[in-house]
Amino acid sequence: MAEGIAAPALQPPLLRLESITKSFGPVPALREVSLDIRAGEVLALIGENGAGKSTLMKVLSGAHRPDGGSVEMNGHPLALSGPLAARKAGIAMIYQELTLAPHLTVEENVTLGLEEGRCGFLQSQGAKVSAALALLGREDISPRQKAGSLTIARQQVVEIARAIVSNARVVIMDEPTSSLSKEDKEALFRVIRKLREEGIAVVYISHFLEEVNEIADRYTILRDGESVCEGVIADSTPESLVEQMIGRKLDDMYPHPSHQIGETVLTVQGVEGSPLPRGISFDLGRGEIFGIFGLVGAGRTELARAIFGLDSVKAGVIELASGARITLAGLTPLGALQGGLDYLSENRKDEGLAQNLSITENTTLSAIRKTSRFGFLNMNAEQAAADNCTKKLGVRCANTNQPVNALSGGNQQKVVLARMIHHDSDIFLMDEPTRGIDVGSKHEIYELIQSLAASGKSVIMISSYLPELIGTCHSLAVMHRGILSGKRGANDWNEREIMLYATTGKN
Repeated sequence: MAEGIAAPALQPPLLRLESITKSFGPVPALREVSLDIRAGEVLALIGENGAGKSTLMKVLSGAHRPDGGSVEMNGHPLALSGPLAARKAGIAMIYQELTLAPHLTVEENVTLGLEEGRCGFLQSQGAKVSAALALLGREDISPRQKAGSLTIARQQVVEIARAIVSNARVVIMDEPTSSLSKEDKEALFRVIRKLREEGIAVVYISHFLEEVNEIADRYTILRDGESVCEGVIADSTPESLVEQMIGRKLDDMYPHPSHQIGETVLTVQGVEGSPLPRGISFDLGRGEIFGIFGLVGAGRTELARAIFGLDSVKAGVIELASGARITLAGLTPLGALQGGLDYLSENRKDEGLAQNLSITENTTLSAIRKTSRFGFLNMNAEQAAADNCTKKLGVRCANTNQPVNALSGGNQQKVVLARMIHHDSDIFLMDEPTRGIDVGSKHEIYELIQSLAASGKSVIMISSYLPELIGTCHSLAVMHRGILSGKRGANDWNEREIMLYATTGKN
């Protein structure tokens, strides 16, 4: 149960959404959704990717106009004609992708659109900004600092300070901890509790149910664009929330490997370079799922990028099952693909997808020769290949000609995986394959990884979420300051040992 006192159950709602509907062309995104938001409480909005959470919040923040339904504030009708109208009504939206201007100061970002002037000259609002930061317990942030010089966690605080200065009564947070360390997450939760104490309502969207259990008072669950359940967090369990999210029982979140590991298909030797101070070496067997855990900045992503030829290194060699021996200093991503490796970036938006292209084009992009002949693209074959891969992964879309940037985050991730399946490499490097996606989609991805391994593919899986590594992988190693621990069976580790090595470098 969340710390602090939850809002009384009979307290009238500060904000009420009634029977909200919204469609994009022929695709319904919201179907008669109703939601009550009370002052001084944290309401968790839960659901799978594509359930309608972000669309509903964009309606509330004025970014989308609903096709039907009504919104009331303190019992009075509220017309949300745009983001400015929502902001004036006291509704602030903090997106997962932060919207600060990095070249402006903290004060300039907080007061953007709220400037005060006298005789044609702007008046400083530094005192007001400092007061907002002090309320949030972050007096260490100076209003004169450039926003771009701050960490992601501190930039989030600046966004929240902007909401306070604009007298927001409802603050919406969309996946606020997806890029935060454990310490930064705890600092954010302290800020949220302060907002609650000030009588501000917080709508908290997250796929991490342990966070919801820690910080929220009530919850509402969306599924397929409909509100299917609501209740008090104290009366629920993570298992019951998951089952209501996906509409079925989930017997085992992590499908454990049941197949045997075959011969060695990849040998990595002496990878060295910034931030990898010592030579990193390991072997990967056919059908093996090898997990790598590490805190942010430990070097795990840099290791994967070096093996795929994305980042240059001082030294390092890989040997493949074919007998090929490749020096990493000269490796390119094209060479890695041709050698049977494929890579899933943790940065889906900028590196994983061509956002302006269709689902079909993204699916077939890295293996275009499979659907072409004599230099001519067979568009029917390309369409069929994309349809087959996306159907296999359960991508929710109107059709595969849809732009990939129109999909939810989880469905975009499935398109990245569809591309990898279509390319059909032997070795998959997956960096945070389930980041920012819902529990049901995570389970589907775990099952996909298991099926790939069972078919003889090999997977290196990098994640900052320990339970999925322990539950999904055959073997596991931990990184600390660019140094990789010895590789052991996943069942031979416990969480204490893993965190001890990740934080101290000691077994």
